[in-house]
Amino acid sequence: MQKILDAILGDEPEALASLPVPESYRGVTVHADEADMFRDLAISDKDPRQSLHVDEVPTPEVGPGEALVAVMASAINYNTVWTSIFEPLPTFAFLKRYGGKHDLPYHVVGSDLAGVVLRTGPGVGAWQPGDRVVAHCLDVRLEHPDGHGDTMLDPEQRIWGFETNFGGLAELALVKANQLMPMPRHLTWEEAASPGLVNSTAYRQLVSVNGANMKQGDTVLIWGASGGLGSYATQFALNGGATPVCVVSSPEKAELCRRMGAELVIDRSAEGYRFWKDEHTQDPAEWKRFGARIRELTGGEDPDIVFEHPGRETFGASVYVARKGGTIVTCASTSGYLHQYDNRYLWMNLKRIIGSHFANYREAWEANRLIAKGRVHPTLSKVYSMEQTGQAAHDVHRNAHQGKVGVLCLAPEEGLGVRDPELRAAHLAEINRFRGV
Repeated sequence: MQKILDAILGDEPEALASLPVPESYRGVTVHADEADMFRDLAISDKDPRQSLHVDEVPTPEVGPGEALVAVMASAINYNTVWTSIFEPLPTFAFLKRYGGKHDLPYHVVGSDLAGVVLRTGPGVGAWQPGDRVVAHCLDVRLEHPDGHGDTMLDPEQRIWGFETNFGGLAELALVKANQLMPMPRHLTWEEAASPGLVNSTAYRQLVSVNGANMKQGDTVLIWGASGGLGSYATQFALNGGATPVCVVSSPEKAELCRRMGAELVIDRSAEGYRFWKDEHTQDPAEWKRFGARIRELTGGEDPDIVFEHPGRETFGASVYVARKGGTIVTCASTSGYLHQYDNRYLWMNLKRIIGSHFANYREAWEANRLIAKGRVHPTLSKVYSMEQTGQAAHDVHRNAHQGKVGVLCLAPEEGLGVRDPELRAAHLAEINRFRGV
């Protein structure tokens, strides 16, 4: 592994093809025999630091259409948090259903990476050893006709590192070759690794015709606007001529939104919104107060689009505040999957609820292209070592982070990997605006 790292750091891509592939590598794992360890605990009390391990695991065989990547850096997503606390179910059910080499008593997790192609399997022509890449997390075989209009509709569509094994929080990772995209040349390894899942997800959810199909002039309500997903939705809204209304939970997060260029910000903690009276009863009066606050900021306009991902806690309010004919687009439920809303506000006002899940290859490629052009920027706030992945996931679980949290894998330190210093210098303030916050 050290020789592989030396070849990457020495920028000797031709050497990689001749180096032997290690028989094993270090990866961040959960164990099947620990799947019940949090059985009697509330979700908030389940601790990723207890369940995430750094293990030496055998290197998988590279099959047709696949690539083995030497991972320089990765990042934490909420699906890694779900995996680590075995919610809503252990991911070993996904691995068993996928079968073959993925069905193991351990799961190497992680759905982001930046690194270098080490080997490719039969049938791969677009990538070769030495290519510097990032990976999106759509794993799809494309053997079913439903996937050929939109690969996200393929019945065998999976999220790599969550519903498959050999994920990106490791020294090596196994991906489909059609997950690979060029690494942005002005970014470091850890910066390049951080946007993949959330940037692509936000692009489909907000910009794509498969999502909300945002247009110039739209008012977009963005929950968690300084977080992993919301920070990219905020940038897309600003770039696309829309007006974001950013909902956050602290003055520090509000300031981050303003650094991105957003002017309309609601600190829900400071303004004391409580959408639920108790565990079973929502408070429509709070929906109305929230809607009035939005109209106060926008000059009387309701949101054309509500960018939803908290789920149960906020969904009733989201349906209420969307404008007549507006769209609520949802990609997650971090506060709970069972949503409740008053359907009168949906059907009588001709609103739409759209489900959005990750992105197809075209959407992921376009989202990465915007990163590479310096139009959208990483929102990396903090970087951990691979041995500290449990703590990193714990921080995300407690919402004690801003933007994205990165993890160094093979990279020995931060700041490596930049190939276009001029483009970087032109956008350095934007690249670093989440750092240290």
